Amino acid sequence: MSKKALYVLGIAITIILGTFLYVNFCCNCTIKTPTADPEKVSVVVAEETVFVPFILNGSGIDYQSNDNIKFLKNSFAVILPVSDSVAIGIENLKTFLIANPKQKITITGYATSDETNSTTFENLGLARANDIKKYFVSKGLSASQFDTKGEIVDKWKTSKDTLLGPAEYKFETPEAAPAVTDEWVILKDKINGDPLILHFSTNRSSNQLSDAEKQKVADLVKYMEHVKDAVILAVGHSDNVGNRDSNVVLGQKRAEFSKNYLSQKGIDGSRITTDSKGPDEPIGENTTAEGKANNRRTVITIK
Repeated sequence: MSKKALYVLGIAITIILGTFLYVNFCCNCTIKTPTADPEKVSVVVAEETVFVPFILNGSGIDYQSNDNIKFLKNSFAVILPVSDSVAIGIENLKTFLIANPKQKITITGYATSDETNSTTFENLGLARANDIKKYFVSKGLSASQFDTKGEIVDKWKTSKDTLLGPAEYKFETPEAAPAVTDEWVILKDKINGDPLILHFSTNRSSNQLSDAEKQKVADLVKYMEHVKDAVILAVGHSDNVGNRDSNVVLGQKRAEFSKNYLSQKGIDGSRITTDSKGPDEPIGENTTAEGKANNRRTVITIK
């Protein structure tokens, strides 16, 4: 066989052998990876957690919970029961308001513009604010410490058909007591430096005021009208006639009589405290009629 024939035969054998090996050992190379049909692909999307925090923030209180008071769409009524975290916040608020009786809070309720107001209130937000106030009062909070407002907004955070916490709580700054000016300091010093002293007849709790004593009463009324946190102290005294226990009772009656008299002159009785020293603090001799008369008295001062 010639070299040329051998060369052609070698090429043919190489081609046949290569084809055999390719078919039997590399067939996987010809398998295509299937392409996913985009219309059949399932996509799992994590549901976003939506919340509006329940916030109570004022001078002396700072409470926040991720849960809140909720309302159904188009409804003015608080969904009950509220969560434990909201209930704890309300109890904290109750404690705070008891300790701060002058504190006022404005509840602003919200409703969306596409909601229907079926209440008699001006808008659904105001109705919601009043229902929150009603719920607070049912838990022992004072109605007098809450004001209500209502506002309409374009949208609010919701979970399906439930509005999450559509309300805000504004802690108003309590009104400061009027400043005590030098005029009132001077007047107090005048009242206590020369106090009103009411004298009484033996075993009686009555009195007749002189012009000077009437002026002292007028000074007391004037001072109490302008210094709102001031308190009057009326202390009754007696002479030593009779036993001590009876004289203590008599001194208390004199103090109470003086309190009633001042109340009639326009001073709030809750701002007048009374006490009795009986015969224990005489200013005159109990051995003379004049001394005993001086001891039968009520002394009235500003605390």
